[in-house]
Amino acid sequence: MMTATFERPVRIRFSHCDPAGIVFFPQYLVMTNALVEDWFNEGLHVDYAHMIAQRRVGLPIVKLDCEFSRPSQMGETLTLNLSVSAIGRRSVSIDIVGHCGGETRFRAKQVLVTTSFDSGKSIDIPADIASALAKFAPQTESIEAHRS
Repeated sequence: MMTATFERPVRIRFSHCDPAGIVFFPQYLVMTNALVEDWFNEGLHVDYAHMIAQRRVGLPIVKLDCEFSRPSQMGETLTLNLSVSAIGRRSVSIDIVGHCGGETRFRAKQVLVTTSFDSGKSIDIPADIASALAKFAPQTESIEAHRS
């Protein structure tokens, strides 16, 4: 059984680049944030805007590790791949790899925590989101095993 991944092409634009003509590293985080939002909307079928605005459930990054392998330049198209490495009761660990032309350009490992905007505290992953995450769970992971 293969773990599901979510993939999205991203065209590198002038606004992503620094004066040297390569992607300014914080822009990769803007790209990964957009990828997570697209993953929720299209991969998990959870309306991200509704989750934030009406349900008042946030998903901040609480841990981040990035590795930048090769520079990316304006005009290139990166393919971003998102996979889930772990699902906890209140957190999701994801791995994102950006590649172009057979080369890895960057890797990011992020831990996202479900948070209530009302209390400002972490909360259990809502049941509908946990259910949607199940198809992205690592092969040996089980959401139910972490919920008990």
